Amino acid sequence: MRNESRRSNIETFHVMDVWKAAAERQRTHGDVLSLAAGQPSTPAPAPVLRAAHRGIDAELLGYTETFGILPLREAIAGYHRDRYGIDVDADDVVVTTGSSGAFTLLFLAAFDPGDTVVVARPGYPAYRNTLAALGCNVVELDCGPDTRYQPTVAMLDALDTPPAGLIVASPANPTGTMIEPDELAALARWCDDHGALLISDEIYHGIEFATPGSPATSTAWSISHESVVVGSVSKYFSMTGWRLGWILVPQSLQRPLQRLASNMTVCPPAISQYAALEAFGAEARAELDGHVARYAANRDLLLRGLPALGITKLAPADGAFYVYADIAHLLRLGETSTAWCSRLLHDTGVALAPGIDFDTVRGDETVRLSFAGATADIEDALGRLRAWLHAS
Repeated sequence: MRNESRRSNIETFHVMDVWKAAAERQRTHGDVLSLAAGQPSTPAPAPVLRAAHRGIDAELLGYTETFGILPLREAIAGYHRDRYGIDVDADDVVVTTGSSGAFTLLFLAAFDPGDTVVVARPGYPAYRNTLAALGCNVVELDCGPDTRYQPTVAMLDALDTPPAGLIVASPANPTGTMIEPDELAALARWCDDHGALLISDEIYHGIEFATPGSPATSTAWSISHESVVVGSVSKYFSMTGWRLGWILVPQSLQRPLQRLASNMTVCPPAISQYAALEAFGAEARAELDGHVARYAANRDLLLRGLPALGITKLAPADGAFYVYADIAHLLRLGETSTAWCSRLLHDTGVALAPGIDFDTVRGDETVRLSFAGATADIEDALGRLRAWLHAS
C-alpha cells in the first residue's frame, strides 16, 4: 500500500477535535454551550430558503457556468458597488465552492511551489496549511496588540525579499480586529510596487461594531484592482453549509482560474447559487442586520464579563464574532490552552477553541470565544466559567 503524500502531511484543523468532543459531551450530558464554532447559529435568511424551494421545483440544477450563473455574479457585483462605491461588474466576479474553494483555486492560479506568501500570526490556519500543502513557503508576521494584530508596511519592508503574495483579513479570525483604511491602502500600494499579490479576505464584512477607536470598513478593491478580494455567504449571510463564496480578481487571473476551476470543481453548487440570489435583497439584509445587533450585544457581554473574571488581555474585537483572549495566567504548570479547554469542557460543558490553530508560537496560551450564538447561552457560559474558575 502506498504511503500518504508528503503534501498531505500538514497540521490538522484542531478546532474540529473540539467540535467532536463537544458533540460527544452533548450526547452523554446534553448540556453543551459551544463558543467554539466559527459560524452563525441561525439558518439562512427566509427569502433565501424560499428561493431554494423554488429552485428545487423550477430549475434543472445541473452544471452551471464554471464561474457561476450570471444573475448571481451581477448581484455580487451590485453588492460591492452599493456597499463600497467601487467599480466592479459581473465579469470581475468568480463564484466558488465556499471561500475555502476560492483560496485553493487562487493559490494554485497565482503561486508556484517555492513561492513565498506572507500571512499574519495569529491568523486563520487554513491559509498557512493550504499553502504548505501546495509547496509554498509561508512566512508568518508576528502581529501583536501594538498593531491591532494586523500586518504593516514596516513589517513587509523588514523582509529580506518581497514575497509573491500577502494575505490580510479584516475583520480577522481569530482576533476580530480590522485594518485602518489608510494602512490597507498602504499595504495595497506596497504590494503593487513590489509585484506581490494582495489577497484581502473580506468574508466577515457586514459584521462590524462601530465602537470608539474601531477602524472603518474598507475594501482592497477601493485601492487596487490588481488585488484579490475574497467574499462568502457563510458569515454575515448565515449560510455556512451552502458552500458558496466568490472572488473579485484582476483580468490576469481570469483565464488561469477558469482552467483550474473547470477541471477541479466544474461549477459551484447550483442550488446554492439560485438561493443566494435573494441574500443580497432588502428583506434578507434586514434579517441579517438583526443578527449583527445580537452579535453586538453578545460581544459587549464578553468584553465586560471576561475582565470581571480576570481575563483582561483581549483583542479589540472590531468585527466578526470572536473574542481572542490570553489565558496564560490561568494555566496549570506545563498546561496548554488545549488541555485547559478540554478540562473546561469536561467539567462544565462549555466549549472554547484553543489558540493553537491560530498562533504557532503563542497559541498554547490563548483561546478564541465565538459569540455568534444566543445571548442567553453567552450569559450561561460566563456563569459556568465564573463558577469553575472560582472552584479551581
